[in-house]
Amino acid sequence: MLKVCKFGGTSMADASAIRKVKDIIESDNSRKYIVVSAPGKRNKSDIKITDTLYACYRDLADKGSFKERFALIRERFTGIVKDLNLSIDFDKILDQTEAEIAEKKSADFTASRGEYLSARIMAEYLGFEFVDAEDMIRFDSHGRLNDEYTDDKVKTRLKNIEKAVIPGFYGRNHEGKVKTFSRGGSDITGSVIARGVGADLYENWTDVSGFLVCDPRIVPDAKTIRFITYKELRELSYMGASVLHAEAIFPVMKAKIPINIKNTFKPEDAGTMIVPNEQYKSLGNEIITGIAGKKNFTVIFIEKSMMNSEVGFVRRVLSVIEHHGLCIEHVPSGIDTLSIVLESEQLKNGVLTDIVNEIRENVSPDYVHVIENISLIATVGHGMARRQGTAATLFSALAAAGINIAMIDQGSSELNIIIGVANDDYENCIKAIYNAFIN
Repeated sequence: MLKVCKFGGTSMADASAIRKVKDIIESDNSRKYIVVSAPGKRNKSDIKITDTLYACYRDLADKGSFKERFALIRERFTGIVKDLNLSIDFDKILDQTEAEIAEKKSADFTASRGEYLSARIMAEYLGFEFVDAEDMIRFDSHGRLNDEYTDDKVKTRLKNIEKAVIPGFYGRNHEGKVKTFSRGGSDITGSVIARGVGADLYENWTDVSGFLVCDPRIVPDAKTIRFITYKELRELSYMGASVLHAEAIFPVMKAKIPINIKNTFKPEDAGTMIVPNEQYKSLGNEIITGIAGKKNFTVIFIEKSMMNSEVGFVRRVLSVIEHHGLCIEHVPSGIDTLSIVLESEQLKNGVLTDIVNEIRENVSPDYVHVIENISLIATVGHGMARRQGTAATLFSALAAAGINIAMIDQGSSELNIIIGVANDDYENCIKAIYNAFIN
């Protein structure tokens, strides 16, 4: 058994958390490759190291100096080194880091130093070899992960290293300069390393015991999802579930490597297993896996008789949206109707009015109606496809709760049902769906 483990910001926040990480790693000899994030918040009022590093770059760009801000970085890391009783000369490493930030004047390089410094400490503390992510992770000229080249680099670099600590979040671009993933990208690094070394399991350690069926701020006693498929997770992540970076699924999905979301502070908890379809296990009669949603969408409802027989109608409508450079969330349709769902944030400063007018000019609809302040809520689950009456249960629950549905969109895979409701009904809608399906 070979495991790759990624530990998030809360797991690296201070010496106490890092001691817990060490206990976890040493309790299982199959945990051989460790990916770490930059230290996160120690408490609600604290500042993440990565945010402070971005501020360092802004100070450098605006004022020509970031010494005062970097002093906060220095204090945080030297404090961790002291509390762990490490003999490493970390002041020298920090001096070099500060000098390189000043020399390179790069936002990506500056932000990446949180993970770099965190990994240097963790490698020293564990007695593992430090392997820099920029020696393995490669981006192409378009800024995308170069999968095949990266896989080759990972295999070659780690082939003869039994145990290593690797900083997350960054790699090297086609020009040889440090480039970061989007925020939370250490999850992706862990996934890439897992694929490259052919891991049997990718463990992603954080401060929660896996994914919950829905937002605990809405349903405080929401149950933990024990098993979920890659596809289900993609649906929930897209709609706002945020325990794992949405792009972290792709590197391991093709290799069919399961991901286990675990809690550093409750390592005994089973967590959530993210698996391929064929490895999915139902623990009972669960019809749905999870519920997630987002607020503030606008629906442009278009009606025209015989729309279905008018060649190019949909294309002409969508070309208006493309002309404005906007992304479409959903396009529910009927024989004579078409709805375009867009994030409201994109439609400010008269953009919505312009789009409606251009649609009228392009397709001469019988009727155009705009519905604003809409929330989209996705109910996702493998059990939905094989269970009769799922939609009836959902809609009956919403009717009983007095919630009006403005839009319905069900995928052809029958993996999810997405509904649109008024923003004011968002929380009550999620509660009603949860209570209808989860006992």
